[in-house]
Amino acid sequence: MIDSQDALIMGRGEIMSKKVLITGANGYIGRHVVTAALNKGLTVLAADFDFDEVDDRVIQVTHSIFSDDDDLFEKLGSPDVIVHLAWRNGFVHNSETHIEDLANHYHFLKRMVDSGVKQIAVMGTMHEIGYHEGAIDEQTPTNPQSLYGIAKNALRDILFNITQNTDTVVQWLRAYYIVGDDARGSSIFAKLVQAEHEGKENFPFTTGKNKFDFINIDVLAKQIVTTISQDEFSGIINVATGVPETLASRVERFITDNDFKIELTYGAFPDRPYDSPGTWADVTIINKIMEKYDK
Repeated sequence: MIDSQDALIMGRGEIMSKKVLITGANGYIGRHVVTAALNKGLTVLAADFDFDEVDDRVIQVTHSIFSDDDDLFEKLGSPDVIVHLAWRNGFVHNSETHIEDLANHYHFLKRMVDSGVKQIAVMGTMHEIGYHEGAIDEQTPTNPQSLYGIAKNALRDILFNITQNTDTVVQWLRAYYIVGDDARGSSIFAKLVQAEHEGKENFPFTTGKNKFDFINIDVLAKQIVTTISQDEFSGIINVATGVPETLASRVERFITDNDFKIELTYGAFPDRPYDSPGTWADVTIINKIMEKYDK
């Protein structure tokens, strides 16, 4: 038996940490990451305001991650790894809460780093990049065009800054277009589900010509958990498929797969000005992680 003070090393780079704190555990992404982590054999400390849809195998953490307690790390269970998913209004890209909450996220992460946490993984977003055509890798310059992207971009810079002279391993999990579990999400797919259930015949849509990198929520969760289970690969890591597909194609396929009767009204809404004709992830790093550590 290895004491929790020492992460158990299972071969080069692979860490079977005894305790993983997942913030935002009851959120759209969090619920799936929690279950994937438990299924991989990790002990999960789940932090959120409520736990109505969280896997009941977790250890519930009700103490606020944003409290200013000196012993916050201990009150959160003294985790070996932190997966920080908590974020308000992620689907409302120009909500002022992204900027208003930024200091809270900074103070939380700073307290965890100062407490000596071994590993931190934080949810990033393609919206850090801004307008970009083609593949995005870890070196692609950022120029965010929404408050959501601006706040995430700033938090990434802050996290790398406060950990540069520490032993904390940092993994910035840059996500792209997430689909699946759509009834619980707030994406266009969730809105389609709602409209279909309400008996609407038409759904106002954009041109649908923009290409995105779509990933199923369960595939994303597996990528996240596999990434945090090792420390060989760190820094910015795209969690994605690397396969571009037009929004129209993906939505039409969603309608067909679910046997919906609703039809898209193309051109009812303009395309978002910060969306390029096509952007997707370079998945070189995540493919290496999955090939080596997805066991």
